[in-house]
This record gives sequence, C-alpha cells and structure tokens, in this order.
Amino acid sequence: MSKSRFTTRQMATAGIIAAVYAGLTLLLPIPQYGGVQLRVAEAMTVLPFLFPEAIPGLAVGCFLANLLGSPYVLDWVFGTLATLLAAIWTSKLKNRWLAPLPPVVCNAVIVGAEIAYFATMDGAAFWPAYALNAFTVGLGEAIACYVLGTLLLRVLPRVPALRSRMSAKA
Repeated sequence: MSKSRFTTRQMATAGIIAAVYAGLTLLLPIPQYGGVQLRVAEAMTVLPFLFPEAIPGLAVGCFLANLLGSPYVLDWVFGTLATLLAAIWTSKLKNRWLAPLPPVVCNAVIVGAEIAYFATMDGAAFWPAYALNAFTVGLGEAIACYVLGTLLLRVLPRVPALRSRMSAKA
C-alpha cells in the first residue's frame, strides 16, 4: 500500500471534520455569508497543520455548507476553492504560529473578490467593493483562525487519543 492512500481511520477523520465544519456553519446563528462574516468553523482550517486528512474533510465540509447555505454556484466553487487552497498551504507550513495565515489570505482574496463581484457585477465599482470585502472577510477569518484556531492547535496535541496520529510538527 502506498503512503498516498488514506487509511480507513483517515477517511473517517476526514468525514467527521467535514460534518463538523458543515454543521457549525449551517447551525450557528451568526453571520456566515456575505461581506461581514464570522464562520466559527473556519477555526478548523488550521487542522491540516496537524492532520493531512483534514484537507479533504475541510473541502467537503465547506462545499456542503455552501451548497446548503448559499444560493450561488460561484460560492459553491470559489468558497470551496479558498478553503481547499488554504488547507493545502497550511499543511505545508513548519511553524504552528503561521498556520492561521493561509486561511486568512485565501479567504480575503478569493471570497472578497467573489462578494465584490456579486455586489457590483464588474465595472469600476468592483475594486472599492473588493477592498472593503477583502478586509471584512479577512477580519472575520483572522478572528476565527487566530483566536479559535490557535486554541485548537494548543489543545489538540494534549489529547492523549490524538497524540500518536498527529504530524511531527505538533
């Protein structure tokens, strides 16, 4: 068996991460779509630093949350793409304190552009709308990732059942 294949345990972990991400996004009564958003589930985007199987779990969870929570096909595609790129980037980092940065950057850039496009449908108003939306999305993402995500990165390595499964970076 090659190392690139997921074990049953990794597949189950990815499924649990997807379900928790989608559930938190869809069930919490706080702004999760639009220009000002704070997705608590985005704290989980630091998990690829510890678990490679979090990458598909986050992508699937984000896609399901966007599919069920947003009427826009572009959100299904680009919102998921932002989370997937951030998860891959996060998994490649060596420093735990940088792990929240990729989700903040990817979501500010990609989701900020997506929301600006929906608001202006192109034209001269796009860039001011993009600047505002990149800032507000990035701010919400920074709160979720740097506050809650950093807490996850501190607490999860202390859970005995998870210690043996985490990457050596933890």
